[in-house]
Amino acid sequence: MLRRLVLATLATTAAGTAGFGPLPPLPLLSPPPETLTVTVTKSGYPNADGTFELTCDDQADGNHPAREDACERLDQLAKEGGNPFKPVPADQFCAQVYGGPADAHITGTWQGRTVDARFSRANGCEIDRWENLEPVLPLVRG
Repeated sequence: MLRRLVLATLATTAAGTAGFGPLPPLPLLSPPPETLTVTVTKSGYPNADGTFELTCDDQADGNHPAREDACERLDQLAKEGGNPFKPVPADQFCAQVYGGPADAHITGTWQGRTVDARFSRANGCEIDRWENLEPVLPLVRG
């Protein structure tokens, strides 16, 4: 990006001195907004089940019931540098604790990456993964 900016500046300066006048500045490219579709089923809570749109840009948007808090959580996770959407490794030992039948599917983009992740509460690892994304995913424990 810096190289393009330097080249654009040089080109503008050269064009201006060649009698063509200054070129308009190049627009700065801003990253696309983070846009996620969150689908939750079998949570046991009527207001938690459904398909919700979440857009995190300069301000939170969409019909997600906790959009501001969800965007704040995603910002926090981005600063931590991890990937909350990665699946539990197949060889991971997980506590055999059942957290309920809730399922979720999240698709879209986050941090410039395509997201297509499924979540459940089938064991300790999956429960931790779910709870790490609250309030993007709803609180579904009693």
